[in-house]
Amino acid sequence: MRGKYNLTKILETPQGKREFNEYHFTVSAPHYDFVTRALSFGQDKKWKRMMVEMLPSWPSPYCCDLACGTGDLTLALAAKYPNGHVVGLDLTQAMLDLAQKRHVPHHVKFQRSDMVSLPYPNETVDIVTGGYALRNAPDLPLVLDEIYRVTKPGGMAAFLDFSKPKNKALQILQVWLLKIWGSLWGLLLHGDPRIHGYISASLKTYPNRDQMQTLLTNHGFDIVMTRRFFFGMTEIITIQKANLRL
Repeated sequence: MRGKYNLTKILETPQGKREFNEYHFTVSAPHYDFVTRALSFGQDKKWKRMMVEMLPSWPSPYCCDLACGTGDLTLALAAKYPNGHVVGLDLTQAMLDLAQKRHVPHHVKFQRSDMVSLPYPNETVDIVTGGYALRNAPDLPLVLDEIYRVTKPGGMAAFLDFSKPKNKALQILQVWLLKIWGSLWGLLLHGDPRIHGYISASLKTYPNRDQMQTLLTNHGFDIVMTRRFFFGMTEIITIQKANLRL
């Protein structure tokens, strides 16, 4: 996918988005931790720590971290739940290879898997997390169906991602700010502004805040808590699987 390609066109289909994600995160893997800190002005680690702190203090949950990348959030879950079982899932082998090089506790496993087809039987997972996972989903409704399917009744999920405002003017401002900032780092690190300019492109079809909450509710989850950061540009959403799906 090097050379000339139309990023907007690629992201229009689930298959195109999946293929670009695999390419994008393979290319960006060696610098991913650095660029995540840079893009968030050093706040990413704090946001993820806060998200884990919002989760319940259950004694030995089965946890699944979607789009785990290099494993920082997965290992934060492992520290919170030393008697639990924690699995980090990612589409990109290059990311998983880096995650495996960390100090991995005995109750943590990393596995290659696509979010649209989770490798679990129905109602077997207690906690699902994702750092910038939902926005990268090739088919968001299908991924939410999968999360609902594998989560136990009363189970929890928490997601950190960019938050898209409802106001159109603010949406345009957000997209352009992220395009400029992301493209700069894509150019500096990879010689291709589209590598991290992808973030702003992916927001064009991503639900706004109200739409996201409605989507989660319609997929059988209750909104437990939301918290926004960075002038409302990022958000943590904590949800719980309802006993009955509408």
